[in-house]
Amino acid sequence: MAEDMHPYRTHTCGELRSEHVESTVRISGWVHRKRDHGQLLFLDIRDDFGITQVVTDVSSALFEEMEKVRLESVVRVTGKVVSRSPETVNPRLLTGEVELRAESFDVLAAAAQVPLQVNSDEDAGEEVRLRYRYLDLRRERMHRNMKLRTDVISAIRRGMEDQGFREFQTPILTASSPEGARDFLVPSRLHPGKFYALPQAPQMFKQLLMMGGFDKYFQIAPCFRDEASRADRSPGEFYQLDFEMSFVTQDDVFNAIEPVLSNVFNEFGGGRTVTAPPYPRIPYETAMLKYGSDKPDLRNPIEIADVGEIFQGSGFGIFAKAVGKGSVVRAIPAPGAAAKPRSFFDKLNSWAQKEGKPGLGYIVYGEDGAAKGPIAKNLDAERLERIKTEAGLRNGDAVFFVCEPVKEAARFAGIVRTRVGEELEVIERGAYKFCWIVDFPMFELDEETGKIEFSHNPFSMPQGGMEALETQDPLLIKAAQYDIVCNGVELSSGAIRNHLPEVMYRAFAIAGYSAEEVEREFSGMLNALKYGAPPHGGCAPGIDRIVMLLADEPNIREIVAFPMNQRAEDLMMGAPAEVPAERLRELHIKLALPPKRQDETKTSVTG
Repeated sequence: MAEDMHPYRTHTCGELRSEHVESTVRISGWVHRKRDHGQLLFLDIRDDFGITQVVTDVSSALFEEMEKVRLESVVRVTGKVVSRSPETVNPRLLTGEVELRAESFDVLAAAAQVPLQVNSDEDAGEEVRLRYRYLDLRRERMHRNMKLRTDVISAIRRGMEDQGFREFQTPILTASSPEGARDFLVPSRLHPGKFYALPQAPQMFKQLLMMGGFDKYFQIAPCFRDEASRADRSPGEFYQLDFEMSFVTQDDVFNAIEPVLSNVFNEFGGGRTVTAPPYPRIPYETAMLKYGSDKPDLRNPIEIADVGEIFQGSGFGIFAKAVGKGSVVRAIPAPGAAAKPRSFFDKLNSWAQKEGKPGLGYIVYGEDGAAKGPIAKNLDAERLERIKTEAGLRNGDAVFFVCEPVKEAARFAGIVRTRVGEELEVIERGAYKFCWIVDFPMFELDEETGKIEFSHNPFSMPQGGMEALETQDPLLIKAAQYDIVCNGVELSSGAIRNHLPEVMYRAFAIAGYSAEEVEREFSGMLNALKYGAPPHGGCAPGIDRIVMLLADEPNIREIVAFPMNQRAEDLMMGAPAEVPAERLRELHIKLALPPKRQDETKTSVTG
C-alpha cells in the first residue's frame, strides 16, 4: 500500500484536519488510549505534536491485533482520513473533526506494562516519576513544560542577540571559587592530589571576558553547587541567563535586561499582565521596612509601617517596655478587615502562636472611625490617630502589630503581610510584578563575633568608590548591587563590579583580609585588574525560576527534564555510584567512608 510513502509518517498526529478527508495518510506514535465499543475499536495515537483518533471495526482483519496492543506501544497506522459525525467531534483536539480509518497497522516497539499512567496527570509519587522519567516526560503537563522551557530559552537568546550580546562558553572544569556554596570537585588523573571544581557560576570568567576587550557577553550557563535541595533549585545544577557589559552604569544593565524579561513574560505568560519597563526600584532598607523582605511580592498591596515611636511611653506596657529596650513595632494593615468576625482575628492570633510568637495584637477601626480591641483600650486618641495615619488606614480597616528586635520584626512582619494578604484575598492574580532591590549594604556586623564582613558580593563596587571606603562608617556604605524580583521570587543578583585593584584591597581590608590573603585567594581576578579593566557590570536571572513562574509550577522538578531527587540522587541513571577500585587507584584516591547507618539503603548517598 502506498509504497512511495515515507516509512513512518506522512503527517504528524497533530496535523490532520477536515481538508485531509479522503486522503490516504500514515502516522506513527504511541498508543495513548484504547476504547473498545464492541463492534468498534478506537485508538488514540500520540506523538510530540498531538493526538489522532484511529478507528477500526470488528469486520477488519486488523481488529484483533489492534485490540491486544498495550498502551504506550509505538505503532504505525496507514489509512484513510474520514470526517467524524457531528455528535462525535472533539473540540478539545486540534484533530477532533476527523479520524483515521485503519487500513494497515504495525507495532514498531511493543511496550511492557507501564508503572505510571501516561494518559493522566495523576501523581505517581516522586520516586516512580524520577525512576521512569522518560515515561513521565510523555505526560501532557510535563511535555508542555519542557517545550515551554526550550521556547523561553530561545526567546531569551533572541532578545540578547538583538541587543548585540554575543554568546560565549566558559569552562566547566575550573578552579574553586569564592561564591559561598560548596563546590563539586573533580579529581585530576594527570595531577595527582589536585582537583578541578565545577563552576558555581561563570562570575570570574565573564568578568575576564570584559577585561579581554569584549563589550557584551551572555550565556545560558550551567551552574553547579553541592548544596541541599530546595523547591526552586535542584541539588546539583541549575541554569541562568548570565550576562555582562562593559562601560556601563547600573541603569544600562537595567535597560538591557528589562525588555528581554518583559517580552518573554508577555509572550509566554498566558495573558497575565506584566510590569512594563522601567521596573520600580526599591532601596533595600525600604523593602525590609515596607515588605519585610528583600524579595517583595508587589501583587500584595499591603505595606508595613514603622510605629514604634508611637508606642514609646504609651499605656500599652508590653510594647512600650520592649521599645525602650531597642525593639521596634511594625504595623501591618488589613484593609476592610473591620467587617470580619472575631474568629478571623482569633485564627490569625492562633497562627502566630504556632509560629512561636506570643500572639498577634491588633486594632480595628470601625466605619465610624472608632478604634476597638485590647491594644486600642490602652492608647490615647492622639496615638490611635497617629497609627491610623502612619499605616495609611481608613475607616473599616484593621491593623496587626509585630514587636521584636529589628531583624526579627522585619522577617515576621513580612510573613504576617503575606498571610493577611492571602486571608483577605487582596493579592492580585493574573499578574507578573517585577521590581529591582537596590542599595544593598556593602558590609554588615557579625552579631556573634562583632567583626565587619561582606554582606553580599565582595566584588561589587562600593557606592562612592575609594572615598567612601576611606571616609564613611563601613556599615553605612552602600554597594552597587541589585536583585531582580518577580512576584516575591528572586530571579537574580547582580552588580556593577569593582574594576580597580586598589579599591579591592581596601574593601577586603575593612572585612579583615590582609593584602597577602587577597592575593593568595583571588590572584586570577586581581592580576587581570592590574592590566586595565573597564568599568563593567551584569546580572544572571535564573532560567529555572523564570520557567517555574511562567508554568505556574511550585517545584523545580516540574520544569527540568532530568532532575535529581531531594537526596541528590539520579534514580534513573543510578548516580552517584561507586567507582571501581582500579579507577580510584588511577586517580590516587583512597576512600575514608563514614560508618553506614542502620537505616541506609543501597540507593543512599554513603560518602
